[in-house]
Formats: sequence, structure tokens, C-alpha cells
Amino acid sequence: MPITVEIVESSHASNGRAKIQSAIDKVFEYFRYVDGKYSVYKESSEITDINRGRTSIVKASAEIKEIFKLAEKTKQETGGYFDIVNRQGIYDPSGIVKGWAILNAANLLKGLGFTDYCVEAGGDIQTAGSNSKGQKWRIGIKNPFKQSEIIKVIQLGGEGVATSGTYIRGQHIYNPKNMAEAIEDIVSLTVIGPNVYEADRFATAAFAMGKKGIEFIERQEGLEGYIIDKKGIATMTSGFERYVVRSGSPGHSYFGLRALALF
Repeated sequence: MPITVEIVESSHASNGRAKIQSAIDKVFEYFRYVDGKYSVYKESSEITDINRGRTSIVKASAEIKEIFKLAEKTKQETGGYFDIVNRQGIYDPSGIVKGWAILNAANLLKGLGFTDYCVEAGGDIQTAGSNSKGQKWRIGIKNPFKQSEIIKVIQLGGEGVATSGTYIRGQHIYNPKNMAEAIEDIVSLTVIGPNVYEADRFATAAFAMGKKGIEFIERQEGLEGYIIDKKGIATMTSGFERYVVRSGSPGHSYFGLRALALF
């Protein structure tokens, strides 16, 4: 998946361009490590070793055990709508690992002393501080029915945002309670949370709930959501509007969420 890292040059006075590039290189090195460990498509990954029976969860690394613990916690918190066992009956932890890895990458930059940056992977984003204009980070929300259009803009200054949807990758999200049934009543759901890990894990589960997923997000403290159904009708949670910039100017450059939003 595409990954974008932006660090504002003035976010740390002692860091020049060379140090910024070094930090970005470390972030990409970390993402390569995560891919190598958790990808269900790599024969050499630890998760594949578990799925092939070459090892067990009991014998797995401490990090893998922690991921399984986080996945079980999310399953309990969502009433069973989050499950890392997929339709093929194998473990696929991507629904928990993606946001977790983005947040870890962002924290890596924080640990290096940077204060203003944005890390995005596959449309899910963690922000920190301000952009190069000294403003909150502005994120363009695309029309899922015409992806060349940015139809809303949200602004974040430390929060995370994640989108689950079927309009790009098709029916890759499933309801663990009824795996045979396709989720066709909605096309996308975006969640803003205190960080991208929280936003991502709950976006995945809420999408699996279909139209009632936005009601679930409304009940969660610290989360806001925006859902679009198959007819193009949008519904937002009560606090989502406070993140919305009602209009953007043509000169701005935006991160593009794989998302939603119709006026």
C-alpha cells in the first residue's frame, strides 16, 4: 500500500534536511519490518508460520502475543464484530496491525524529537502538531462515487483518522457473525479518534456492522464518524462537524483519504 511521511522542517530546530531524511528512512524501515512479520502473503512471516502450523501462538514472539491480545480486546469491545480469523479460517491481523503500526511509526518520529509531522499508510493517517503553514493538518475526503473529487476537508492536530470501505478493494471486509453475507448497504465509513490505532480498529468493526455502525461510533467516547450508504446518503456523528473545514482553496495540497462525504 502507498505510504506517505511528511515532517515539517522547522519542527525541530536542530534537525536539518539530512536528519529529516534519516528519520523518514527509519520509518520506512520499520514498515518493512512490520510487513515482513505480519503479512499473510509472505511465506516467511511469523503470522504465516502460525497459519501453516510451523509454530503456535504460545510459542510466538512477545509482539505477536500482544497483537493477539489487542485483537481479542477489540473483539470483546465490539460485541464480536472484530475478528482476525478471516473467511479462509486463517489469522489475518491486518485490521489491528495497520493502525498500530502507523501510530508506532509516528511515535518513532516523536522519539527523535520532531513535533510536526504526518504519517499515512493506505489512507489511514496519524497527525502531530501543525503543517508547513502553521495550521492543523488538512485532509481531503474523496467522493467514493467519483474519486477525483474532494468534497470535504477535515483538519487534525494530533488525532488519527481511518477509513474502511469496499469501493476500492471490493468486498474484503466481512461480518464475523455472518461471513457469507456481503456488506452492501454502505460503501465507506471514516472514523476520527485520539490516534490512528483507535480510529482504525473501530472503523473496521463498525463497517462490519453495516448501517448501524455509525450508531456504534456515536456511543464511543473520543470517536467521531462519517458513513456513506450505497445511495450516497451521508450520516455523521454528533461531534464530527467540529473537524470539518467547510471550504478549501484550490492552492492547498491535501492528503487524500480513501473516503466519503457528500454534501
